[in-house]
Amino acid sequence: MLGASLRAVGRLCSVRSGIRIGGGRSRSRGLLSAASSTYHVLLPPPLSTTITITPPTFRFSSSVSHYSDSNCNGSQTDAFTHRDTNAYSAFELALDSVVKVFTVSSSPSYLLPWQNKSQREMMGSGFVIPGKRILTNAHVVADHTFVLVRKHGSPTKYRAEIQAIGHECDLAILVVESEEFWEGMSFLELGDIPFLQESVAVVGYPQAYNSGDNISVTKGVVSRVEPTQYVHGATQLMAIQIDAAINPGNSGGPAIMGNSVAGVAFQNLSGAENIGYIIPVPVIKHFISGIEETGKYVGFCSLGLSCQPTENDQLRTHFQMRPEMTGVLVSKINPLSDAHRVLKKDDIIFAFDGVPIANDGTVPFRNRERITFDHLVSMKKPNETAQLKVLRDGEEHEFSVTLQPGKYFFENLQPLVPVHQFDKLPSYFIFAGLVFVPLTQPYLHEYGEDWYNTSPRRLCERALRELPTRPGQQIVILSQVLMDDINAGYERLSELQVKKVNGVEIENLKHLSEMVENCRRERLRFDLDDERVIVLNYESAKIATSRILKRHRIPSSISRDLIVEKHNSSSEPPPPPADADADAELACLG
Repeated sequence: MLGASLRAVGRLCSVRSGIRIGGGRSRSRGLLSAASSTYHVLLPPPLSTTITITPPTFRFSSSVSHYSDSNCNGSQTDAFTHRDTNAYSAFELALDSVVKVFTVSSSPSYLLPWQNKSQREMMGSGFVIPGKRILTNAHVVADHTFVLVRKHGSPTKYRAEIQAIGHECDLAILVVESEEFWEGMSFLELGDIPFLQESVAVVGYPQAYNSGDNISVTKGVVSRVEPTQYVHGATQLMAIQIDAAINPGNSGGPAIMGNSVAGVAFQNLSGAENIGYIIPVPVIKHFISGIEETGKYVGFCSLGLSCQPTENDQLRTHFQMRPEMTGVLVSKINPLSDAHRVLKKDDIIFAFDGVPIANDGTVPFRNRERITFDHLVSMKKPNETAQLKVLRDGEEHEFSVTLQPGKYFFENLQPLVPVHQFDKLPSYFIFAGLVFVPLTQPYLHEYGEDWYNTSPRRLCERALRELPTRPGQQIVILSQVLMDDINAGYERLSELQVKKVNGVEIENLKHLSEMVENCRRERLRFDLDDERVIVLNYESAKIATSRILKRHRIPSSISRDLIVEKHNSSSEPPPPPADADADAELACLG
């Protein structure tokens, strides 16, 4: 199984995430690597969580209620009295609840950031939840331009809009305005986490050769419940492994146990027979409750730590751990996290919110099961505090740490090189044919499936290892040179990091663009990696920029997000790019 790789299973969904798990490194699309001795809770954060799981009572409210014009809350059917899952009953339950999702998407080009790639079609599944909403996977609708849904037995497709999307947990909520669509539709109730060897039935629209238009039900049993790599979001959250086949098109469909939903199908293990994964109910509820409370996706919390197990006796003795004491060793702290305020390298964390942490980093979970303690972190609500018991230099301390969701880290305290960027256009700045962009992993993915080996080694290592030291920091690179007389001789300096502009260290792409545009010197100097230097006559370079943009039919020398940032303090809307009218032909580009 070490040679197998996790993959999201929406049709034609291209997901490439380089992810480190336990210190290992992937080479393409989340490839699983051999286990290492280091347990990671590091950015990109294996997001962490708290949840209390109680044994089943075997009394379930109905999983399905019908919408009608007279009563949108619906009515309930008789409750099941057992948890056995019959494939036929699951099929009957899902007929008026499971829908097929049709998505047209267009991903941005990171090599040519002013344009999109060709549009593609993708199909997945979804199901109705209370509130006239449809739950599906984020990777089914990522970078969407148009979304349609179709209910079982109907030839009509209905327009759907994205209400909320969480790429970390690979979940999205769709809404359909058409009242005709909701006639006869039913919603499914969320259940609880199944126990090992309990049966579930996965319902959806898997794609097969020359087929896949009708609903399908596949039955399997639960074989494992633990934090798992979410390929699409490049995170780790709780997931349920089942032995039912989850194929392209199944993504977003419900896994039904008894008369309720046990999870959402979202990925499989390629190279292995019938190993699929479903997103469990606690993750789903955390996603939905955050949206209901705040009106937007809030994410899953993280400590921003990298921790190491303390299973070695000599290691434990060195850090003055008593024989009865257990915990994990803090090896790295994100300097922008709240934990950096109170924790130090070589601290021993031996309890989280009063729950003892074992030497392997696990905490008790259900009936004699264990789960990594970062699960306790990820279910905390944003801005909640956690109590950490810490051993430092042989003395016990208790600290309070404010937790922030991974979404906050990615937007405000984001990793130095972002792991993913969905539903947004890349940033860029062009001057004298020099194309400057921030380094991101999606940029490296443009080098192909084996991007870890084929992309520039130095950039790849920085993408996987470096953390920011201050908010807003980026690695800005010269991605390419659009040839012209003004830049002749500089074409071999692409793919190098830009260090300084006119002797001033740059913080990010916005800072670089401002320094260039506000230059008052005759000559403009860029200092790059390897002590390389680019010098341009400023006035000549400004004239050449318009000429180069027109030649390559590029609508603007600067990305829209940078324009908005420069004018966000103004009450007036941002003006159009200065060079947008250089040629009438450019009006239809973008």
